Amino acid sequence: MNTQFETKYKGASGKEEWLTPPEIIKALSEFDLDPCSPIIRPWNTAKNHYNEIDNGLLLSWEGKVWCNPPYGDQAAYWLERCALHGNAIALVFARTETKMFFNSVWNMAHAVLFIKGRLKFYNVDGTIGGNAGAPSILIAYGSENAEILKTCKIKGKYISLNKS
Repeated sequence: MNTQFETKYKGASGKEEWLTPPEIIKALSEFDLDPCSPIIRPWNTAKNHYNEIDNGLLLSWEGKVWCNPPYGDQAAYWLERCALHGNAIALVFARTETKMFFNSVWNMAHAVLFIKGRLKFYNVDGTIGGNAGAPSILIAYGSENAEILKTCKIKGKYISLNKS
């Protein structure tokens, strides 16, 4: 990894842990890496996991990546890294007007899937949490991941993006 990237992301970690509902992961098939996994997790989201101690933004990413980043300001760093990696599916709030979206989604992703209704995320003990505070979106980086979003059984609206 280059020094500029390391300097930019060195402090980029957050404590917001919103665990992905297991049915979302199951609908999207297998992932090779979850670079922002909680330290304690009731189920695996990928074959390999990095947590906040590892700081997955700084480590090597291989294969198909699942990214449910810390929500808040830190999400922008994770989406930028997904775009640079080019083989990822990310789950974030659908804040489509933000600088983060214009920089790392609208101009970098291959497709999005606006999830119908509000997700209920999980706690680290495996119990279901409350209703999410905003609508959620899945973002595909890479044409194969766009196809996965297009054909998965998750209810919502799929939109292919003109990636140039």
